[in-house]
Amino acid sequence: MKGSVAIMIQFGTGGWRAIIGDGFDKKNVQLLMTAIAKKMKQDNVEKLGIVIGYDRRFLSKEAAKWAAETMASQGIPCLFINRQAPTPLVMFTVKHMALPYGISITASHNPAIYNGIKVFMEGGRDADEVLTEELEELTSIINPDDITSIPFDEAVESGAIKMIDPMNEYIDGIISALDVESIRNRHLKIVLDPMYGVSKTALQTILLTARCDVEVIHDRHDTLFGGRLPAPNHKTLAGLINYVEENHCDIGIATDGDADRLGIVDDCAQFLHPNTILVLLYYYLLKYKGWRGCAVRNVATTHLLNRIAEDYGEICYEVPVGFKHISSKMAETNAVIGGESSGGLTVRGHIQGKDGIYAATLLVEMIAKTGKSLSALFNEIKEKYGTYEMTEDDYRFSESKKQQISDILLRDKLLPEFPYEIDKVSYLDGCKVYFKNGGWVITRFSGTEPLLRIFCEMPSIEEAKKISNILVEFLSLK
Repeated sequence: MKGSVAIMIQFGTGGWRAIIGDGFDKKNVQLLMTAIAKKMKQDNVEKLGIVIGYDRRFLSKEAAKWAAETMASQGIPCLFINRQAPTPLVMFTVKHMALPYGISITASHNPAIYNGIKVFMEGGRDADEVLTEELEELTSIINPDDITSIPFDEAVESGAIKMIDPMNEYIDGIISALDVESIRNRHLKIVLDPMYGVSKTALQTILLTARCDVEVIHDRHDTLFGGRLPAPNHKTLAGLINYVEENHCDIGIATDGDADRLGIVDDCAQFLHPNTILVLLYYYLLKYKGWRGCAVRNVATTHLLNRIAEDYGEICYEVPVGFKHISSKMAETNAVIGGESSGGLTVRGHIQGKDGIYAATLLVEMIAKTGKSLSALFNEIKEKYGTYEMTEDDYRFSESKKQQISDILLRDKLLPEFPYEIDKVSYLDGCKVYFKNGGWVITRFSGTEPLLRIFCEMPSIEEAKKISNILVEFLSLK
């Protein structure tokens, strides 16, 4: 690689991400955009153009302009979303305007010191591994002299960059897919927590259109996300949980930094694990809306989906972590729903990627249409299909420790002695052990952060903790 190029661009499961000032900088943004431009020219789609959006992170708007300046200098028409944009809005625009590519400047739920770029393909889906590997290769061989740019204002004046605002079309698309009349008749009380991110405008507009009583917390522009990780989980949503309890809300809705993931607090002020949200929506779509079709989940997501699918004569497919794998499998199988335990999901007929905004409104429709609370609906599911309990633990490591873990689990395929009979072991993504009692445990390296993740799902939380601790001791993680 040429000496004046800072680092090689490497994609994880959710795009390219790096620490601001140490990887994420103007030079590397321009490098990646030059690679995308070269790829578009190779495929003869450069005249069709690209859409560029950005979220509320530090440097996101500036980086979006750097990206647009680079593409404009390459003769590629740029559609620049002239507002802070949820990632699903960018994906929707790629699909709606039949564009070959789109990008969003975001690091999603990562800590505030990160930023990055998500790349989207034709149809509005996440870039697949074939594309990301091509882009990585191109960035490694680009001559620094090939990286050019045109001043943003000059490119706008010449028409090389066109300012657009597709928010209304996006909102209308979601409203048209909802049973708005059912929601209007319920007069639901809802609180939104955008987590200082970009979901407020879309979510609030949709819910007010459906005559919901809507309150919003944590909506100011804060590039430090209130000092919290912009990931909706039990620890980060204490404020939302308290608000739901004190104000007797029907539902509390949170979205991560770029609004492609969501977190939900139910009518009992209980945080719902993303697994529960997936299960609720799949059950609702099959039983109450009469849809038919399979489900898709990643290797670290609840097997309760399998039980529901089997009950309706359907299949639940398992894929590696990374929403591009879910999108691809959904397109292949015409699945009803696809999702992951980290809070991302999508439903057939919408965009082929995660959309926390649409998923949240569908949950609101579910409450209204069934006439049942979230807690009552999940109790209905538990009575019919039983329960699983999951533990999730993250561990940091040195490079030497990472190699040691990889050698033990993936090269030598060694396992500890477990107190349950093993059904099979999969190395599709990390090391996943399936037990004959229906439980499982997976150990894998994160694709977005330097972490080792252990997920375990068993009939009881005590069993899940026990299995997870056996692996922790076996790998000497403490």
